[in-house]
Amino acid sequence: MNEINYQLTNEHSRSIVQGYHRSPSPRTHHIGAKRNDLKGMNAKGKKNIIPANVQSTDYRSKFTIGIEIEKTRIAPRRITEQNLFAGYERDSSCGVEAVTNILPLIPQSKWRNKIFNMMFEAREIIEDAYSPTDYRCGGHITVGVEGLNGQQILQATRKNMGIMYALFRYRLSNTYCDSNLMLDNTDFTDRSELCKGGGRYATALVKGDLVEFRLVSRFTSVEQTMRRYELMYELLDFSVNNPNGKYSSFLKKIKPIIIAMYEGDVSKAEEILELSKHFQKMLDTKLINSKVVKWVDKYNRLNQRWYTAELCREVNNR
Repeated sequence: MNEINYQLTNEHSRSIVQGYHRSPSPRTHHIGAKRNDLKGMNAKGKKNIIPANVQSTDYRSKFTIGIEIEKTRIAPRRITEQNLFAGYERDSSCGVEAVTNILPLIPQSKWRNKIFNMMFEAREIIEDAYSPTDYRCGGHITVGVEGLNGQQILQATRKNMGIMYALFRYRLSNTYCDSNLMLDNTDFTDRSELCKGGGRYATALVKGDLVEFRLVSRFTSVEQTMRRYELMYELLDFSVNNPNGKYSSFLKKIKPIIIAMYEGDVSKAEEILELSKHFQKMLDTKLINSKVVKWVDKYNRLNQRWYTAELCREVNNR
């Protein structure tokens, strides 16, 4: 068959809930694609697809993605092996989480359709109607780029992360993802932590050759999962392949996705896009501005006073 064919493994360990951080090793769904799987992909998108070797007809994706879908509970009858998931495990903050396999992060194509079909097949795990969430749940997304380490990925995407901050602004005060607000290279343990952040529970956490975006909110539907997948592809593609691109150009590219996220509400999408510009300004200058201060208030308190941009500048320059 001249296309990739994902099959279940029938491993019992993938159909039960394991202990915290004990789910089975993920399968590498981002390798082994065939020529037919690239149908529908334009020439630009194919630049992010890598042949296994000169003679091979197998392909792998340059970008990868993994998703943690946290739920307060999943009914035992729904805990079955799914092609989308490596397995299930207990979660310390929410309840239980489903951890995906290593997925290709790719543009529109037959291959992407197969990944989206996996999401649809797993709807009884993803959809809140079947497996509920609450405010304690998050939705971490981990990405990789062939040829780059985690620090390089973080610094590449930092130039366009304003949209992520705008979309998930309510998570910026969550203690599980509230450190390293400015996306610096290292953690900070001195007084500058009030402005810069630091520590394990970072907004975006470098993990070797990967970056885990911890500020993403809970997953509640298949449609939402697909739109977030599309957004992450555009974020990596623009950040890595167009390093000198303007943030305004990036926003034009992702606007249809943001509109779809808000179910066609153009005014709401434009509001988010506008807010993202102020978050991006914050990241570019490392100064908290008046448009975003309400979302990052914990970084702006010193002896019960609001930090001004000047105070943050003073702390950052120590």
